[in-house]
Amino acid sequence: MKFGPASPADAIGGVTVHTLRQGSLVLKKGTTIGPAEVAALTKEGVKEIVVVRLEDGDVSEDQAAASIAAAVAGEGIHVDRAFTGRANLFAAQAGVLVIDRAAVDRINAVDEAITFATLAAFKPVVEGEMVATVKLIPFGVERRLCDEAVAAAGRDALKVAPYVVKRVGIVSTMLPGLSSKVIDKTLRVTAERLAPAGAAIIAERRVPHEEAPLAAAVRELLALGAELVIVFGASAIADRRDVIPAAITGIGGRVEHFGMPVDPGNLLLIGSAAGVPVLGAPGCARSPVENGFDWVLMRLLAGIKVTRTELMGMGVGGLLMEIVTRPQPRAKPEAEGERKVAAIVLAAGRSTRMGGPNKLLAELEGKKLVRIVAEQALASKASEVIVVAGHQAELIEQALSGLDVRFVRNPDFAGGLASSVKAGIAAVSKEADGAVVCLGDMPMVSSILLDHLIEAFAPDRGNLIVVPVAEGRRGNPVLWSRRFFEELMTLDGDIGARHLIAKHAEAVAEVPVEGDGAFLDIDTPQALEAARRS
Repeated sequence: MKFGPASPADAIGGVTVHTLRQGSLVLKKGTTIGPAEVAALTKEGVKEIVVVRLEDGDVSEDQAAASIAAAVAGEGIHVDRAFTGRANLFAAQAGVLVIDRAAVDRINAVDEAITFATLAAFKPVVEGEMVATVKLIPFGVERRLCDEAVAAAGRDALKVAPYVVKRVGIVSTMLPGLSSKVIDKTLRVTAERLAPAGAAIIAERRVPHEEAPLAAAVRELLALGAELVIVFGASAIADRRDVIPAAITGIGGRVEHFGMPVDPGNLLLIGSAAGVPVLGAPGCARSPVENGFDWVLMRLLAGIKVTRTELMGMGVGGLLMEIVTRPQPRAKPEAEGERKVAAIVLAAGRSTRMGGPNKLLAELEGKKLVRIVAEQALASKASEVIVVAGHQAELIEQALSGLDVRFVRNPDFAGGLASSVKAGIAAVSKEADGAVVCLGDMPMVSSILLDHLIEAFAPDRGNLIVVPVAEGRRGNPVLWSRRFFEELMTLDGDIGARHLIAKHAEAVAEVPVEGDGAFLDIDTPQALEAARRS
């Protein structure tokens, strides 16, 4: 292949290497020069243009890309027309993408001019989704290189295995304290997982977390025609001799593998009974968030056997997310009583619902509301008390005169509650393990309530967000582990962090409280009068 500058007349038959703009002429990269292009170039006074010419024994970029793409395409793959040296490959059906990794590596090793890229192996794909692309770097290559790449592809280097399992049975084991709502949610999440594969739950059973009733339920589902059985245990599988694996072997089945290097998803069990796969689901499979269970489930739905070797090869890339409820390593293990929790008092608001006066400066039993809140925080086990001021900051600070609190000014207080939360979080000492965010207009929150929240804060047990609860209703204040500070710093506007509580439901610990203290905020004249009368 020849590459270099040429006069317009000598460039006939060549292909432009760069886009050229001269006067009213726009000659795009990849244009083949003919008499019309020569005339246009001459008219605009172009003396020289860089072109590439194929020589005997060369093939064009489009021809090479198309040939290689056709060679790699197997069942369920559609190859689009090659253009500008690229041939894209698409899924012709829904299923799981199966890739011959060695073939991909062989093709890419032929020459730097030839590249072949794919999606991740075993990725679930939908019809019409782009799954791979062949791209030629130069405008052409030697035919022998193209032939080598085609030969390197072998057979079916890329294919989509269609979903073949459609009938799924579910067994949920039960222990005291496991709510039926948890099971209901698990079924909804599982149905949503199965839907893209065209599979559905044909029957579900709920049995005690014991070997005999579980074995009977699995046997029943197999008799009903289940092509896959999933068992959600009330308690995580701890050993190959535990309830779920014992039930599988008890009906003549076998446990093929227990455990996988994917997190979340470690405690997955793969077994079989009567030739049908039986999955012991890890606890994370109750969540819709991607986990190791998804990786195995979708392969099984496509009829792809998952071997021990394949499972144990999932470690690279197997850390899917940080598990916030897990203990983090510390240089020095801490005793329960050594944790430090800061108290943040939000006192920067404009009290717009009060109709003028600053509600935090209103008095209740001879004390300003903000002082009552700050004193209760100081009387608690909080390691420090930070007061965020903004609107009428000087008056707020004056109202707290003499108290051992640290003031932080929020210049963006008019932007809403989120700006004050961020100002307070940013001011928390580095030594603190968490912070309890108190509202300055909630004077009925006592030091005892705050202490209960702080005592319930237990990162080593997964209690990272602590909220007061009465009759199923969550109130304030809320205690946050330092692990969530970065997310709290992304809040915006006049809304709090309730969506983060919902997002990290597995990290929430609820503390039962009595009375209205965790729910009574004084933000209107009527609420203030009611508090004075009570």
